[in-house]
Amino acid sequence: EPVGRAMAMAAYLRAHRYAAGRWPIAGVACTAALATERPKRGPHRAHLALQDDRQTVSWSIELAKEKRSRKEEEAVVGALLLNLVAEACGVDQRIDAGLRPDEQLHTTRTMALPAWQDLLAGRTNAVRHGPTANQPDRPPVLFPGAFNPLHQGHRRMAQIAEGRLGQPVEFEISVLNVDKPPLDFREMETRLAQFSAGQTVWLTRTPTFLAKAAQFPGAIFVVGTDTLARIADPRYYGGDQAACQAALETIARLGCRFLVFGRNLGQGFVQLCDLDLLPVLKDRCMAVAEHEFREDVSSTELRSGPAPEK
Repeated sequence: EPVGRAMAMAAYLRAHRYAAGRWPIAGVACTAALATERPKRGPHRAHLALQDDRQTVSWSIELAKEKRSRKEEEAVVGALLLNLVAEACGVDQRIDAGLRPDEQLHTTRTMALPAWQDLLAGRTNAVRHGPTANQPDRPPVLFPGAFNPLHQGHRRMAQIAEGRLGQPVEFEISVLNVDKPPLDFREMETRLAQFSAGQTVWLTRTPTFLAKAAQFPGAIFVVGTDTLARIADPRYYGGDQAACQAALETIARLGCRFLVFGRNLGQGFVQLCDLDLLPVLKDRCMAVAEHEFREDVSSTELRSGPAPEK
């Protein structure tokens, strides 16, 4: 289902480039696993998604096995896809997809807040969620991440950072990603729902730390050594060492600093002192010692789930 939504977002972005603001646009996508010549072990199913300026919609269907040919299943899914296109266009009529009584179409719809619409459209660069009374527009301490999911390691890092710096930690999630489509409205809602009512979370259009520094000058960023290593790696600047140096100098000039937590990077636990950093970056960093914090859990491992029993 997330794959279908990501495809719909990619289609929406492509339509956005073609339309150039002249027409209403939407992206519609489908991913499916249907009947083949050989019996399938898994379910026959399809995930369809719609992305437009105001909403993220997904439809999921599991088809009864051994009841239709491949061609017949394709016809069912094709009819559903046309119905989703009709919904995107505001057309009320629907095609009979020929679903069986034991086949249920599951639908989810996330309507975007106006601020989210502005964020996705690029009309604003940052949206703040959470308590705002007596809080500065520029947070003194910011914890960037995908938080997919938010886990105990993140919470512990925020707690230590608050104690160390004497300032509240605010979280930041970029809806833009260098390598992937933007977060859709469903994903924004899901990520934000993990945080408590008393926590402040920013949704931004700042996928790089150079962009984050420009948006939040003077901020102290809470990061792990894995993130800091990427910030310092010329490969993330098109392999251009000069571009990397210039970006780090800009971050420093904007007054940003880093509170750095050690991470297990496969070859062992890596702390700030283990990284070979340019002075312009190293001078902006403060270390959290291993005895203060060590959490080897990762969001990737949590998304993958527990290893199967042998």
